[in-house]
Amino acid sequence: MVVDDQLSRVFSALADPIRRDMVARLAVADATVNELAEPYSVTVQAVSKHLKVLEDAGLVSRRKQAQRRPVHLEAEVFDLMTKWIERYRQEAEQRYQRLDAVLAEMAQAPEQTRAEGEAS
Repeated sequence: MVVDDQLSRVFSALADPIRRDMVARLAVADATVNELAEPYSVTVQAVSKHLKVLEDAGLVSRRKQAQRRPVHLEAEVFDLMTKWIERYRQEAEQRYQRLDAVLAEMAQAPEQTRAEGEAS
């Protein structure tokens, strides 16, 4: 099954640790491809391929500034991820609250049974 929505592309792009590191670095400031390639023991071409994946997911963009073409983090894409994560976090939280209520009810049930038995 091939899913080609933006959320899937974003999560897929961030599955790679080098790309996550690039995103973390771009959260601090824009950078050129050569600047992004510096800390890695991979070629600039490999870094460009990683950037292409991030660009296709909508996480980064490149703009021409004089002689430079810095890579810019498109932070609004994180809103899409945050909404998706928050939806399931809330559902999980509600499920745990229901479980807590059931467990509390079960813990009280033996006490009530014992109290009723003692009263009769």
